[in-house]
Amino acid sequence: MLTLQNMILLYLTVINFTGFAFMGIDKQKARKHLWRIPEKTLFLIAVLGGSAGTIAGMYAFHHKTRHWYFVIGMPLIFFLHTGSAVYFFLIAPRL
Repeated sequence: MLTLQNMILLYLTVINFTGFAFMGIDKQKARKHLWRIPEKTLFLIAVLGGSAGTIAGMYAFHHKTRHWYFVIGMPLIFFLHTGSAVYFFLIAPRL
């Protein structure tokens, strides 16, 4: 039976894997001087819940680590998501 929690977990797994993979794909494209994945797309994946995977991809592939807006923006998105989850799942139900 696919519960709401399982669906959320599945979604987060897929979107984080996508963020990780896109960072690796973009790094390979950069090395070969091919068409690149737009930075807007990488940030969109992070905003949609893939910030942890995108951050992991940044450091695993050493990609976008010199751009301040990635180094600051991706963890900021991650902490906003984490804070929101803590509030909605742990704090708000007690109010």
